[in-house]
Amino acid sequence: MSDDMLTVEAVEKLFTRKTGEYSFARWGRPIAPVVFGVDDNTLAYLKDAIAQTVAISGGTLAETDPELGVNFMWFFCSEWDEVSNVPDLEKLVPNLGNLIITLQTKNINEHRMFIFDADGAIKMCLLFIRMKGAVADMPVQALATGETLQSLLVWSEDAFEMQSPIATIKENGICIVKPSFACLVRAAYDPIMPASASDPSHALRLHPRAYKLYNDLKQ
Repeated sequence: MSDDMLTVEAVEKLFTRKTGEYSFARWGRPIAPVVFGVDDNTLAYLKDAIAQTVAISGGTLAETDPELGVNFMWFFCSEWDEVSNVPDLEKLVPNLGNLIITLQTKNINEHRMFIFDADGAIKMCLLFIRMKGAVADMPVQALATGETLQSLLVWSEDAFEMQSPIATIKENGICIVKPSFACLVRAAYDPIMPASASDPSHALRLHPRAYKLYNDLKQ
C-alpha cells in the first residue's frame, strides 16, 4: 500500500470547493447511525465498519442523539424512486421529489447531504446509496469504510477523484483508511481546532498536526 503524507497544498485542496471557497466542517456531536434497506447480516457488518472508521476521529458511536434521536442516516435502495416511500423524509430533505429526479437523470449511485448546527459543525448526515454498478460490487466493509470516511468531514466535491482515501490489505482483504487520511481526520478532530472554518489558513494549522501524527505512526 503506497501512502505518503499529504502536503499542506493538498490538504487545502481537499476542502476547497470548485467555486474557490475554503469550506471545512467536522461533527460537533457524537455520531448515532441508523441504516435502512439492508438485511440483518449486512447491517452487522456495516455497523462494525462504521464504528471502526469513526474511531479514527477519536470518537465512538452513540446509541442516540439527545436532540435528533439518530443523526447519521443511511438509505439503501435499488432504484431512486424507492426513497420517496421513506416516511417523513421530506421533512428532512427539502424538495425531495426534485432530488430524486436529479439523481435519476444524472445516473448517480450515491448522494450525501449534511445539516449543520448554529456553529457550522455537522449535526446530521443523510447518505443515499443506490446498489447498482461498481457500488453493488463492493464488499460491504469497503463500502462502509469509504462512505463513513467521506462523512466524517465536509470535503470538496472532487477531493477523491485523483486518489482514494482507503486501501485494501492484500493479506486479509480488510479495507482501511490510508494512514495519511486517518491522521488528517484525527488532527481535524483535535479539540483545539475549530469545528468549522472558511479561511484557508485553517489548512496551515491542520497540516502540522496531521504530519506529526503521521510521523509518530510510522516510527
